[in-house]
Amino acid sequence: MTDLPLAIDLARIQFAFTVSFHIIFPAFSIGLASYLAVLEALWLKTGRQVYMDLFTYWLKIFALAFGMGVVSGIVMSYQFGTNWSVFSDKTGPVLGPLMGYEVLSAFFLEAGFLGVMLFGMNKVGKGLHFFATLMVAIGTLFSAFWILSVNSWMHTPAGYGFNEVGQFIPLNWWEIIFNPSFPYRLVHMVLAAYLTTAFVVGGVGAYHLLKDRTNKAARVMFSMAMWMAAIVAPLQIIAGDIHGLNTLEHQPAKVAAMEGHFETQKGAPLILFGLPDMVAEETKYAIEIPKLGSMILTHEWDGEVKGLKAWPVEDRPNATIVFWSFRVMVGIGVAMMMLGFWSLWLRLRGKLFDAPVTYMMAMVMGPSGFVAVLAGWITTEIGRQPYTVYGVLKTVDSASPLDAPAVAISLAVFAGVYFIVFGTGVFYILRLMSKKPQNGESGLEKGIPLRAAGGLAAQPDNNQPQTIG
Repeated sequence: MTDLPLAIDLARIQFAFTVSFHIIFPAFSIGLASYLAVLEALWLKTGRQVYMDLFTYWLKIFALAFGMGVVSGIVMSYQFGTNWSVFSDKTGPVLGPLMGYEVLSAFFLEAGFLGVMLFGMNKVGKGLHFFATLMVAIGTLFSAFWILSVNSWMHTPAGYGFNEVGQFIPLNWWEIIFNPSFPYRLVHMVLAAYLTTAFVVGGVGAYHLLKDRTNKAARVMFSMAMWMAAIVAPLQIIAGDIHGLNTLEHQPAKVAAMEGHFETQKGAPLILFGLPDMVAEETKYAIEIPKLGSMILTHEWDGEVKGLKAWPVEDRPNATIVFWSFRVMVGIGVAMMMLGFWSLWLRLRGKLFDAPVTYMMAMVMGPSGFVAVLAGWITTEIGRQPYTVYGVLKTVDSASPLDAPAVAISLAVFAGVYFIVFGTGVFYILRLMSKKPQNGESGLEKGIPLRAAGGLAAQPDNNQPQTIG
């Protein structure tokens, strides 16, 4: 006999496991593709070899991250058919075309120009190669556009109706694609991807500066990353606040769980820390600031903030998880902004490249973007429960009629394969990052033929210019 509650929990864990592995690669490759485009543009504009050195240094890393992102994402699509067939059947007329558009407009663009980007520097000419790099970067953003549209529609469904068999059907594609939460979620995710990449680049640059502060490529790498931190981290906090207001409007139960509020209050406090107890319906040991919660959420000191008790027990998201995942995300965002501002202070004092303690801080913060992205997705997805399509289709009504042992076995297999395959890939990426970037004092500036790091580029073509000037 089918054990639906346990089977559903295992299916949710399986999807959460695979999507957590998957999301770290797109979060990195989206930002890294744009970074590569900027590096190549700077090289074309200035002719400085250091930019090409950095381009070739990060190109192989991008190829690996992109490949692992594609492979890890394919597995997720199969789970829609195996574990979530009812969800696929009911939402297919709406979500199927959107995911198809992602393949046609984004993946084809990325895959079509990726080969030119990786192997064509000495084959197609500088201008066309830069165009290919730019198309790959734009393709990653298109991919984010469509996937975030799909996911946002599940949070704030719009523009749909139902047919005679209970399927969602599209009534207005414009409302479906640009649903109420989509613009905010897209901006928030793209900025998160840029910050994730910036702190990886900054951490790698800091690692090499600790070994050799005169390394020109490491200096440029670290400097560019800290500029991104100083500029984008504050923008992300602002975007997050605006996104939070949108969430309060459309998913107030999620916000109540994020804030740890069980009682509806006017002039609600901001709970900094505490232990939400879903059974006792209270946040124990709360450390709070009076009225600040209402001020942040409603922009009024006495604004009303709904608590979780305003919803039936079965419709409440798990505040114990959401409360802490949200604080991890926000805490990392604040730490990113502080490091960015500190680097700006050092830059103004002319000490950016004489700050070993700052380099160590940057190394520690290197993987912080991935942690923040995972914490953010945990917040938004667990905060959506108990629904797959918020307010319309519940998770318990979305699952396939599977036995729990079958899901458990596939989960165990996934876990083993993922840790081996992607663990090996991540280990190799870390090894590439540990290699010293070139000093920018050889290669094109000295008239030496262009060679990409790691042998990615084809051998020089005698019909193409190999030097600058």
